[in-house]
Amino acid sequence: MDHLVLTVIAPDQPGLVEKLAQCVAEHGGNWLESRMSRMAGQFAGIVRVDVPAEAHGELGSALEALESQGIRLLLAPSGAEPEPEWRPILLDVVGNDRPGIVRDITRLLAEHGVNLESLDTEVVPAPMSSEPLFHAQAELAVPLDLDLDVLQERLENLADELMVELNLRSEET
Repeated sequence: MDHLVLTVIAPDQPGLVEKLAQCVAEHGGNWLESRMSRMAGQFAGIVRVDVPAEAHGELGSALEALESQGIRLLLAPSGAEPEPEWRPILLDVVGNDRPGIVRDITRLLAEHGVNLESLDTEVVPAPMSSEPLFHAQAELAVPLDLDLDVLQERLENLADELMVELNLRSEET
C-alpha cells in the first residue's frame, strides 16, 4: 500500500464525501485521515488514503471523472513525515477585524521557523457591539531550539501593534 493525498473542492452537496469514499474503496484503498469543511457554499478538503500502488492510475482516472460533476481534485503522493524536531503549541487570537492580521502573524511565525500545522479563522459579530470580531485558532510546530519566551515576547509585541489578544500555550495544557 502507498499513501496518497488528495485535495477536493466542489459546490457543497449531500453525498460528496460518499462519492470520494466510494471511489477510494473501489480501488482497494483505505481512508486514513481527512480535514474537510464547508465555507461560502463550497466544500473543500484534504484526505490521506492508503491505496495499492498498482491502483494509483485507475484511481486517478476515476477521480478525474468526478470533474464532470463539478468536483475538482488533485492527487499527490504523500511525503515522508520527518522525525519531530519541534513541540506542538496552540495559538489563539481575538480582536477587532482588520486586513493583515493573518499575514502579520504568519510572517512572524515563519521568521522564527515555526510551521503552521492547522489554522481556523472566522469573523463574527462581537457580542455587545456587533462589530466584526476576528478569531483564529492555530496549531503550531515550534522548533525545539526556539526559546518559547522569545516567541511569546515577539508575538505579544505584534499583538499590541495589531490590537488583538493573543494566547500561546502548550498543547498538553
